[in-house]
Amino acid sequence: MSTPVLSSLISRRALLAGMSATSALIVLHPFAANATGNQAHLRLMETTDIHVNVLPYDYYADRPNDTMGLARTASIIDAIRAESTNSMLIDNGDFLQGNPIGDYIAYERGMNDGDIHPVIKAMNVLGYEIGTLGNHEFNYGLDFMFKVTGDANFPYVCANLTKGALANDPTQDDLFFKPYMIKEKMITDGAGNTSPVKVGFIGFVPPQIMVWDEKNLSGKANTRDIVDAAEAWVPVMKEDGADIIIALSHSGIDGSGPAELMENASLYLAGVDGIDAVFTGHQHLVFPGPTDFQGIAGVDPVKGTLQGKPAAMGGFWGSHMGLIDLLLEKDGNSWKIVDFTTEARPIYHRTEDRKVVADVESAPAVVSAVKADHDATLDYVRTPVGKTSAPLQSYFALVADDPSVQIVSRAQTWYTKDMLKDGEYKDFPVLSAAAPFKAGGRGGPDYYTEVPAGDIAIKNVADLYLYPNTARAVLINGAQVREWLEMSAGMFNQVEPGATDAPLLNPDFPSYNFDVIDGVTYKIDLSKPARYAKDGSLASPDSHRIIDLAFDGNPIDPEQQFVVATNNYRAGGGGNFPDIDSDVIVFVGPDTNRDVIVRYIVDQGTINPSADFNWTFAPMPGTTAVFETGPRAAEYIADVKGAKIETAGDGENGFALYRIVL
Repeated sequence: MSTPVLSSLISRRALLAGMSATSALIVLHPFAANATGNQAHLRLMETTDIHVNVLPYDYYADRPNDTMGLARTASIIDAIRAESTNSMLIDNGDFLQGNPIGDYIAYERGMNDGDIHPVIKAMNVLGYEIGTLGNHEFNYGLDFMFKVTGDANFPYVCANLTKGALANDPTQDDLFFKPYMIKEKMITDGAGNTSPVKVGFIGFVPPQIMVWDEKNLSGKANTRDIVDAAEAWVPVMKEDGADIIIALSHSGIDGSGPAELMENASLYLAGVDGIDAVFTGHQHLVFPGPTDFQGIAGVDPVKGTLQGKPAAMGGFWGSHMGLIDLLLEKDGNSWKIVDFTTEARPIYHRTEDRKVVADVESAPAVVSAVKADHDATLDYVRTPVGKTSAPLQSYFALVADDPSVQIVSRAQTWYTKDMLKDGEYKDFPVLSAAAPFKAGGRGGPDYYTEVPAGDIAIKNVADLYLYPNTARAVLINGAQVREWLEMSAGMFNQVEPGATDAPLLNPDFPSYNFDVIDGVTYKIDLSKPARYAKDGSLASPDSHRIIDLAFDGNPIDPEQQFVVATNNYRAGGGGNFPDIDSDVIVFVGPDTNRDVIVRYIVDQGTINPSADFNWTFAPMPGTTAVFETGPRAAEYIADVKGAKIETAGDGENGFALYRIVL
């Protein structure tokens, strides 16, 4: 756009939002600036995966954090709206659970008559048109979810969540929410005339909620395949008069090929005839962008398309706003899309020295809406429950036995033994499986557990164990223990013997699936390929990375039975671990794993977090590998006794690079 055009586009809306003409130039999107008399610009704005992060505050670390917060995203909404002639704001799910304020409301304060959930208070301020559900909306049960969503001043849609058995025809399913909604939006065209466009929104949730939240959903709900539901409902939306159809897909982007009940189905959802654009989420990634989703057939991460259709994923925790801009053209009495652009606009950036710089301030209306809830949450999370004699941190949890994971396992073992002491499994050996939840990755270089020595408060326990999982135990044999660990070993790339600084960590393997099993000892042979793929299928049937697996100092007996303490997610089949599903569950605990940790700390008074190095990498002389972790890892490198680790310079995006000598 030329300079005269730019200077002519100082927006009165920016002035109304409190900006002066000298402090901000609001530049109209080219579609808004250049639309003709029969054309109109429509901007669709997405938030996704907020996870109750309303304010830019990390309750685990108990300090402000400029990389997050719907209040920050909200502060750019006025400006983003001002760049467009017509706009609509939507939410793509996972707003209800994910940090201590969510747990405080659900478990401590409750939702009494007249109470409005803080995340809904914030969203009601911002003028959302519509939303859909994410998988974490179900973590506190259906009744809680309905109470919270019932207070929203905008509707929710979900086409694949049913109240019971699936009908033969998806359009006959008995659904909890409307499958779609057509919003008649009055839009202004390039000549200044207004007329209605009928925008259809259809929502989808990952079918895997039936596994992940079995305790809340079993016998009460069911899910249908996302693409199957879309293929049935989109023609109905067309018949109902929708000019354009927007999919609100709380489902990520996976190019491995279409599959029944696919978790990340957005790429194939985009291929459904009649869907015009897709908002996606769930994976906590950014689309379009230079980093994520490269090299996937049908995905253009530069243009921002899935199978040629516009798509956006707006990060997580309010880090970005997803934007899809449509140039609409009048076609008789309806509208059609003739051009589009997509964008994921951030609320912060990092400088060359890795410092986070906020690009916006918090919106005062959002801050004031949740201030009382924020203050009450701070009082809650600062409540001490015990002491730790040494720091708890997870900077090296993916490369060496780790004290933050060790404490979780000790608590689970302590609890499970006590719960089984008078039953039929009282004489079985108890092992414990636990994984590091905060281990960098998509969460960024500050996304690690770090608890100093001294008092342990509820915020620290929540930092150790992020999710409101409930305690479970499974009964398996020694051979199945080995296969469980083989699946976990997918965390690592294959390393050639003699290699120098080979990349160690598999970026596609989530840290919450890297289970360490305590009660046995073992080594991981990185010279071998991973036995299992991420979906649990056998990738290399002849490969065995787990060696020297022993119990009580002796090679493990493949036939010996073990009780393994874990959580409802893993015991119910989450993560696709071989032979681990509801069929092997022998104990269903009434308590959350987080509560188990609190009880353990209270019982111990003072805990002594130290790794016992029950697992290590098999020696590979003359071989080194590198991995990224947070810059503060330097404070704790001397504490890692089970591996030889040294600094290796700067990583990317604010991470630090470390070398492990194998």
